[in-house]
Amino acid sequence: MSRIAYVNGRYRPRAVAAVSIDDRGYQFADGVYEVIEVRGAALVDEDAHFTRLRRSLAELRIAPPMEEAALRLVLREVIRRNRVVDGMAYMQVSRGVARRDHVFPAAGTRPALVVTAQAVDPMKGAIKAAAGIRVITMPDQRWKRPDIKSTSLLPNVLAKEEARARGAGEAWLLTADGNVSEGAASNAWIVDGERRVITHPADGSSILDGITRGTLARLIAEMGLMLEERAFSRDEAYRASEAFVTGATSLVLPVVAIDDRPVGDGRPGPVATALRAGFHGAAHHTPIG
Repeated sequence: MSRIAYVNGRYRPRAVAAVSIDDRGYQFADGVYEVIEVRGAALVDEDAHFTRLRRSLAELRIAPPMEEAALRLVLREVIRRNRVVDGMAYMQVSRGVARRDHVFPAAGTRPALVVTAQAVDPMKGAIKAAAGIRVITMPDQRWKRPDIKSTSLLPNVLAKEEARARGAGEAWLLTADGNVSEGAASNAWIVDGERRVITHPADGSSILDGITRGTLARLIAEMGLMLEERAFSRDEAYRASEAFVTGATSLVLPVVAIDDRPVGDGRPGPVATALRAGFHGAAHHTPIG
C-alpha cells in the first residue's frame, strides 16, 4: 500500500507529495512540529500535544494552518489512510511560501501544513528497552529556545550522529556549568540511591517540556516515588543508580551506560522498567474512530 501524506490541502501518495522550494520551513527552518504516538488505534496524549503545538506557534508568531478541530480530523484521516494501528503521526507547520527574505512575509501569507503517519512495531521498542541504551555527553550547542518544538534541529542532528558514531543511542547535552539539560531527542532522567527520580525542570526556556515527561510525572506520583525537578550534573549522572530517557517514540528507555561508564549494574533498572510498564496506563488515549 502506498503511504499517504497530507500537504497543504491535498492527500497525496508520499512518493510524490512535495512542498515549494520557497517554503520558509525549507529556507529557514521557520516552523514547528509535533509527533504523537498511535497505540491500539488511539492517539496518546493528543490534547497535550495540541496544547504544545498552539504554544510553539504562538511563540514564533505563526498563525494556525486551520481550525484545530479541522486539523484533528486531518490527522485522523491520514492515520486511517495509512492503516496505522501502532506507530506515530507527524504534523509540521511552517510560516508558509514567500519570497526569500529574513523578515516575516506579508500579513495573510498562508502557513504550510504537512501531516504524515507511519506504522511502528511496538516490539522493536520493547526489545531496545530490555537491553537499554548507551548515551554520551557533549556541549549543548542549540539555540536558546529549546522549549519551542521548532524544526531548527541541526545541532540535535549533529549530536545524534556523534552518538551513533560512538556506539550510543542518544547524546545528553551539557550546559555551560556542566549540568545535563536534556537529550538531543529526549528528556533525560536519573534515579539516585534513595530512589528519587530527578530531571531538569521545564522552566519555560531551557528544555522542551516533553509530553511523555508530563505523563511520567503523574505516574511517578501514583507509584509513590519522589520526583525532583532540578538540574543535575554529569558527575551526579555517573553516580546514579539508574538513568533513562523519555519521548513520544521512545516512551521510557533505560540507559545502561553514560560515556562508557556503566549506570548501576549496567542493566535496565527496576524504576525505569516499572515506569515503562505503567506508562500507557497513565497516558490519555483518544480513539481515532
